[in-house]
Amino acid sequence: MLGLSGATGFFAASRRVRGSHNLRTVLRYTQPKLRIPGYTVLIARAQRYKSTTTPYAPKSGHIEEGPNESLLFIDNIFPLKLNFILGLTRLPFFTDPEKILQNLLKQLHDDKRIPGADPLNIAQKALPDTLPIQVKKILPRLREGGAYAKLSHDPNLSPPDIEAALQEHLEKRSPKPWFNPFRAISTHLVRGRPWLEDLQRFPSKRLKVEFLPHNPGAEAAELPEETLYMLFRAYGKLGDITPQPTGSKDLPRYATLNYGNVRDAIMAKNCMHGFTLPESEGGGKNGTVLKLVYEQRAKAHLLRDWIVNHPRIVIPIVGAILASLAVAVFDPIRTFFIKCHVTQTFHLSENIAYKWFRSQLTRANEILTFKRHRSEDAGLSAVWDDRRGDIQQIQTWLMETADTFIVVQGPRGSGKKELVLEEALKGRRNTLLIDCKPIQEARGDSKTIFAAAREVGYRPVFSWMNTFSSLIDLAAQGTIGTKTGFSETLDTQLAKILQSTSNALKELALEGRKKDDKDSELGVDEYLEAHPERRPVVVINNFLHKSQESSVVYDKISEWAASLTTANIAHVIFLTNDVSFSKSLSKALPNRVFRQISLGDCSPEVAKRFVVNHLNADADEPIGGKTACKDKALPSQSQEYLDELDGCIDILGGRLTDLEFLARRIKTGETPKKAVHQIIDQSASEILKMYILDVDQATRKWTPEQAWVLIKSLAATSSLRYNEMLLTDTFKSDGGEPTLHALEQAELITITSVNGRPHSIRPGKPVYQAAFKQLTEDHVLKARLDLMVFSQLIAIEAKGIEKAESELSLLGGLPGQPAEVRARVRWLLQKMQKGQVAVEGYERESAVLKKILRKEF
Repeated sequence: MLGLSGATGFFAASRRVRGSHNLRTVLRYTQPKLRIPGYTVLIARAQRYKSTTTPYAPKSGHIEEGPNESLLFIDNIFPLKLNFILGLTRLPFFTDPEKILQNLLKQLHDDKRIPGADPLNIAQKALPDTLPIQVKKILPRLREGGAYAKLSHDPNLSPPDIEAALQEHLEKRSPKPWFNPFRAISTHLVRGRPWLEDLQRFPSKRLKVEFLPHNPGAEAAELPEETLYMLFRAYGKLGDITPQPTGSKDLPRYATLNYGNVRDAIMAKNCMHGFTLPESEGGGKNGTVLKLVYEQRAKAHLLRDWIVNHPRIVIPIVGAILASLAVAVFDPIRTFFIKCHVTQTFHLSENIAYKWFRSQLTRANEILTFKRHRSEDAGLSAVWDDRRGDIQQIQTWLMETADTFIVVQGPRGSGKKELVLEEALKGRRNTLLIDCKPIQEARGDSKTIFAAAREVGYRPVFSWMNTFSSLIDLAAQGTIGTKTGFSETLDTQLAKILQSTSNALKELALEGRKKDDKDSELGVDEYLEAHPERRPVVVINNFLHKSQESSVVYDKISEWAASLTTANIAHVIFLTNDVSFSKSLSKALPNRVFRQISLGDCSPEVAKRFVVNHLNADADEPIGGKTACKDKALPSQSQEYLDELDGCIDILGGRLTDLEFLARRIKTGETPKKAVHQIIDQSASEILKMYILDVDQATRKWTPEQAWVLIKSLAATSSLRYNEMLLTDTFKSDGGEPTLHALEQAELITITSVNGRPHSIRPGKPVYQAAFKQLTEDHVLKARLDLMVFSQLIAIEAKGIEKAESELSLLGGLPGQPAEVRARVRWLLQKMQKGQVAVEGYERESAVLKKILRKEF
């Protein structure tokens, strides 16, 4: 076996043979001797040295000591962090980690460029070369960061003298390893009989000392705290000594030692394990053997247990950390995508290559010449010429420095979106279009959030997290009694999306600003107020669509739009069909006057020009390089054709969607009269389905009888008095104003106002006038619906009669029939008579209608 004293000559020889890193070569050409007074040690061969440094324990598990031999434990020569490698034996593909460490030690020893990294070189410095001792064997204990050194010494030296000399030597030199420069190497005499094992037991500051009898069957003494302190204090500072509880029946008896440092516990365990305390020192009759094992703390996962046991504190903290990370990471990404959506950076229509390719196809007159769009543009040109004043008014408002809050109101199909986007904002960059229809029609909070994010380009969006957070809140409320606050309402989620959109719009408004501008000294707000042309434009389409179902989305959009205009971040234009938009917008801007443009139906002259231009544009379409109408007159040049078209437009009115539908049907080869007849039939079918036959009382605020009364009345005249309809029995019974407004929202009727009050009722679309007449001309349908109306009127009169009868019965119970109630009795009797006459009249008319239903199909 190679001793560490012999290793001194080996290292000295290796330094003299420069440029050689081969252990065999060094040993072959050098035979130095280490001279110590009275003692000489020869260096062993490399093969012998290799066998002495094996980390494996002997087969017996114990180190036997012969005469004049002692055992020392040298601490702090291996890093304890290597224990994680030894713990890899639990993995199926990692079966021999100690062999890996052995090879690592050999490589460190062979590399003479860094002698401080060799653990055995470190251990050699701990042993003085002035003592007459010989190191016969070294057994490294990798998991405990030290090594056993078996010494052979002079008979005149006692082990305590050797221990004292070694400790004095270490106090003077204080060698420190490279991996732990703040703690010197220490060594102590092994007083017990150590057990060398390779179990999965790792060092800790806590030692369990078991008291075992020296002979089987004998009784061991339970050592008091004073004795334990005397035995173990020499190895390091003790934090506490805990004896076994008095009532515990566990055998063998034990005590627990808590050291302040894990290396002190390692030294105590390796030096005192197997130590026999004699009877003279309090070890009992036959002595007591001390068995030491490392004991992990009962609170090994203190932090984990604290986290699990304090969810009310931990969950909000974790939520705040995750929210902060989400803001720091995702908010800049979302702002970037919103800006790209507004500027149409990733839109194909704005791509330079796509524009060039499209222009080349247009010039070549190939198949992809966008024929339909040319005809539509030609037809709309007549409308835009008629509405040029509205277009210029919007453009003027956008150039004003004041808050720009514009509302364009008109019935569906009046061309609001096209007028604003294609004419008033034509050529203007940084325009954001938000369609409220898909947001309002989305079912569930997650889909609503996703739809709102898609409209503004807000991505990435984790709409499913809202449902997941709600489940966490529900579970937390059931376990800890309170909500965690993870889940967010729809209102909060929409506010986040709109706030990110505001930030992106503000950045876009400030993009063109330079430091050398003449107004560079202005603040951000002052600059945006002075340059209205730089502000983006937000167009909110289908505002108040199905607002009766839920107003959360519209309230948030209104508040957000108000903040945009107040802070001069952007111009806002609302496009709505609802005439009562001021109620919703006044909540957000209570002290502002809205700039409003109302779009109605086109005049007959403009409607005629729209249809004629639409047809002529298709007739002028080039086919095969020649104009199709060069040798053939246009259809619109015929006087008979124009006269027929005039009559059709009088029926359809000036609604752009109906006029465009008429032009398309005429292009398919139908005559104007036939096309109009088809449109009227289709409108009549829609009216029956939407307002009469498929009416759900739970979701709609009118009855089929009320809708039919309006249809029948408007079929006879184009306009009805608003207040007169409220006085009819059908609408008077349930407060008719909400019903009329609901039917206006559903676009069956249009309520016109004069001086701010409702004035008259008209059909929702001009073509509905003809559709109403067609419906009333169907005798079977009219008889069926009139019968339903009479049934409702009979029920109303019967209810009034029943109420009068109840009151008469009550008055009849008064004693003596007082004179004061006679007038009331006469009035009730007259009311009953009037109601009865009305019921009889309704019954007679109902009998006639029933005969029609029985005879006709």
